[in-house]
Amino acid sequence: MSDVLNTLHNPHDIQALVPAQLPGLADELRSIILDTVSRTGGHLASNLGTVELTIALLRVFTPPADKIIWDVGHQTYAWKLLTGRRDRFATLRQRGGLSGFPKPEESACDAFSAGHAGTALSAALGMAVGRDRHGGSGHVVAVIGDGSMTNGISLEALNNLEDMNTKVIVILNDNEMSISENVGALSRRLGRMLADVRYNRIKAAAEAAGHRMHMTPLRRIYHRVEQAVKSLWLQNAFFEEFGLRYIGPIDGHDFNALENALCTAREDKSSVLIHVATQKGRGFRPAERSPCDWHGVGAFELDAKRPPEAKPGYSQVFGETLTALADENPAIVAITAAMCGGTGLEPFAARHPSRFFDVGICESHAVVFAAGLAATGFRPVFAVYSTFLQRAVDCVMHDVCLQNLPVVICADRAGVVGSDGPTHHGIYDIPMLRCLPNLVIMQPKDTVELVAMLKTALAHAGPALIRYPRDPGPAVDPPPVIEALPLGVSELVTALPETVQGPAVWLWALGDMLPLACETAQRLAACGVRAGVVNARFVKPLDTARLFAQAAAAAAFVTLENGAVAGGFGSAVREALAAHGVNLPVRAYGWPDAFVGQGTTRQLMEDGGLTPGRLADEIRRLV
Repeated sequence: MSDVLNTLHNPHDIQALVPAQLPGLADELRSIILDTVSRTGGHLASNLGTVELTIALLRVFTPPADKIIWDVGHQTYAWKLLTGRRDRFATLRQRGGLSGFPKPEESACDAFSAGHAGTALSAALGMAVGRDRHGGSGHVVAVIGDGSMTNGISLEALNNLEDMNTKVIVILNDNEMSISENVGALSRRLGRMLADVRYNRIKAAAEAAGHRMHMTPLRRIYHRVEQAVKSLWLQNAFFEEFGLRYIGPIDGHDFNALENALCTAREDKSSVLIHVATQKGRGFRPAERSPCDWHGVGAFELDAKRPPEAKPGYSQVFGETLTALADENPAIVAITAAMCGGTGLEPFAARHPSRFFDVGICESHAVVFAAGLAATGFRPVFAVYSTFLQRAVDCVMHDVCLQNLPVVICADRAGVVGSDGPTHHGIYDIPMLRCLPNLVIMQPKDTVELVAMLKTALAHAGPALIRYPRDPGPAVDPPPVIEALPLGVSELVTALPETVQGPAVWLWALGDMLPLACETAQRLAACGVRAGVVNARFVKPLDTARLFAQAAAAAAFVTLENGAVAGGFGSAVREALAAHGVNLPVRAYGWPDAFVGQGTTRQLMEDGGLTPGRLADEIRRLV
């Protein structure tokens, strides 16, 4: 393998490389990405697919003067390696290390932070208008995937682009995938553009001739001819009607084709969209064959043919349970926003394909679509990561809760999610949604309770949210029959110990924080504090009957939640006691009013003081 990377000291050095050096540089980058991700975990297939595109961008544009905005950030590992972060790349996604997503605090070359899909076009448009107002001259480039292009924010930006009277360059990275396979009319249109045999044969011949002539004096003429050919065969007026000149499709692994197209876009005075076709998993055969399986992976052996199997947990149990319930109830339908595998819905999609709906990366649409189904008598269940549900809060309020429609939302990955960091921690769902009338909010302590809560939600006549974490949770043997839970009733886990003489404190724990509460109670008993533990189950409606009864003989209440403390479960307990005229201290433990960094769940809990020893010491001082 070549050693080109060691000769590059800053992004500008890439522009001095001769074309013959570029394939070797691409091989080096893929080797480092594979080696690092095999140890740290991360987003693999998408990053392997954008190596040539990253190199070409840095040969044509000069960040940070030129702003390159990556949508989502699943494609930026090569970008990090080539923009001054190679020495720290081994820390990828580790506590205190490099983020797995674009992060301006790491490098001025990262123009905009991203972790959720569909924001690049809007951000680029804002930066371009800002550039024009300041009289600047740098280029603004948005790199967006074909899955993200279907997102509502992207389409809103596209609709607004022509009216802004500015220039942006859009790179549409088309790998025919988001996380799951892409769906929808726009995806099919892009697929037709990529697959048109007649057009691509003529285009390939023209490109070959252009490459032999190095294209420098003839580039503009060539692309005018290309435009005429596209109009004849592809009817590609879609992007043109939004004020974007369309160039492509371009082979995203052909350096000459990429640089020629990027140079044309740079020199054009109007906005340009370059349609680039890339292969997810490029250079790693297992990921080329199964890009979905190798999208986001944990650590793995480099000779592995499949990524490591995730431990069975909440997502799997949710999917299997919903599938079985749908066998009995034809009104149950399942909805996902491009996350079929991640949310455990693959068994449902296989057994009930006519009742499974993947709406693409469109969470707001998914919620309102579910509301429409509920209004016609169906029982829709929307499975979504907590961090992505944030994007549809208004729709939960306006279209579901206001009409009291029986929509069930299952918020997967609730709580901290480890190495994906602040863009993906699902710690804000309770504060965002607890204030909404009619909404039932619950969290199970284990997978058996998840099954019971799913039955509870589907039997409820209004909207319900079930949140559960990414970590598998405790292993439990399910009983033969799991019944629905009585609405708003908690579970007494540990009563106040009779053998301990001292002040009494009640620990109310939510879901996956129950083991921490139990161990903390044991430590408190050892130091003379009587502590009982309650599995809250319900954030809303709260079990105020048990709460008020316990308040009669308590010195304090402590709440534990894997969520933001501000406005969270602990706030609900405090508000309920205050409204009842109970003046007792309530200490709420969870995540502070600050963005939580990346690291393993255990590391983050330790950093946040969420350990039995630390909690026992603080609670003892409190009472």
